Amino acid sequence: MSAEEQRHEHAHEHAHEHAHEHAYQHVAGQHHEHEHHEHNGAACGPGYASPEEAIRGPREKVLYAIALHVGTDVEAPDYLATIDVDPSSPTYSQVIHRTVMPYVGDELHHFGWNACSSCHGDAHKSRRFLVIPGNRSSRIYIVDTQDERAPKLHKVIEPEEIKAKTNLSAPHTVHCLPDGHVMISMLGDAEGNGPGGFLLLDEEFRIAGRWEHKADGMRFNYDFWYQPRHNVMVSSEWGAPKTYFDGFKLEDVQAGKYGRQIHFWDWQRHEIVQSVDLGEKGLIPLEVRFHHNPDSTHGFVGAALSSVIWHWERLNGSWQVQPVIEVPSVELEGWPFPVPSLITDLLVSMDDRYLYFSNWLHGDIRQYDISDPAHPRLTGQVWCGGLLGKAQPVKGHELVGGPQMLQLSLDGRRLYVTNSLYSSWDNQFYPELAKRGSYLLQIDCDPEHGGMKINENFYVDFGQEPAGPARAHEMRYPGGDCTSDIWI
Repeated sequence: MSAEEQRHEHAHEHAHEHAHEHAYQHVAGQHHEHEHHEHNGAACGPGYASPEEAIRGPREKVLYAIALHVGTDVEAPDYLATIDVDPSSPTYSQVIHRTVMPYVGDELHHFGWNACSSCHGDAHKSRRFLVIPGNRSSRIYIVDTQDERAPKLHKVIEPEEIKAKTNLSAPHTVHCLPDGHVMISMLGDAEGNGPGGFLLLDEEFRIAGRWEHKADGMRFNYDFWYQPRHNVMVSSEWGAPKTYFDGFKLEDVQAGKYGRQIHFWDWQRHEIVQSVDLGEKGLIPLEVRFHHNPDSTHGFVGAALSSVIWHWERLNGSWQVQPVIEVPSVELEGWPFPVPSLITDLLVSMDDRYLYFSNWLHGDIRQYDISDPAHPRLTGQVWCGGLLGKAQPVKGHELVGGPQMLQLSLDGRRLYVTNSLYSSWDNQFYPELAKRGSYLLQIDCDPEHGGMKINENFYVDFGQEPAGPARAHEMRYPGGDCTSDIWI
């Protein structure tokens, strides 16, 4: 590994109280890298040798968040915001850099790395490039984070090329694979119809074709997670881009235009081996999360519209899926039907002990102890906006919208949350978001005993951005996180 790669990979590792003294940080970070890997006798690849190593890793100093202007009055491109999350820094809780994309209207949404802990054994790889797709434009941006605090645009993959070579559109989840490829779930064909598929990029970010060989039974696509030790990938279903682009209509659900299945794939054969129809309690299954421990077959998916968390595990050679948490709908004045909580994001802590999820319409984030994965136990709850009006202001700011995307620190002590779901859906359910912009909050979590509390000293106001109010969506750290790193 070159000194430059070392400096990039672990500059964030040194927890010196003067975090803004970069020169000292870089040298110290290099020293820490050497010690870390000598101690483990492991190759100097990206990420960590195990989830246990990740938990002992350095505290995050920088957070990357998607920020978008789509669906607002601001005619400006979406961008990647770099946020200082180091409490000892003079720019703590502020956007310190904006990597602005060259086009307007992309709807940047989810994003991921070119390499993660799945490539830990390969000293030639480094976690350096962010792969940032536009869900609405089908354009894919590659961003170089060599300068951690000021990432730069490296490459643009145009939608015409993607559609011509793969007949796919609407990129969503990004995962790096152990062999160096990057895989992206695509929610539509070139025309915006389901079921979509999976796009592969090679190490030079060239289109390498489609991953799946046979997708029989998949009506829609959304999120995915793989676990090679069990030769499995799991994927979920949202809806076709043509359906969700312009907002949510109840009649689309009744017409069967939204998903209710999850699919278990043979990881080596690239084909579905078991599809599970979750029925009425499983409408719109979104985020899928396996345990981080690669020996485990336990995992979770949140059915957004039904507001039910489902748990899966492999028993006697087949995948068993059961509902384990159900959030009841609430009668609300002015609503023609009881309001679902709308579970939109969930994650599992790095030690596999806690499950966190956000109820975007109700307005709460919940923490469950999942030591027994089939029987979660509620241990914490905070209110961050929502339609039920239970949230308190933070740093004088009324919390508009509802809690949505989540990211947890590697040690499980800090949960970050943003409040935008999808521009057209935001405009429908929380119209003030377009004018007020997003928040980014940090919640203190107690991984020993359970419990959560909003950090009153942290508030990033995306309503005050230079080009105008912006929506904030998914978040990542330079050193990897609970929703991108996979161990093999």
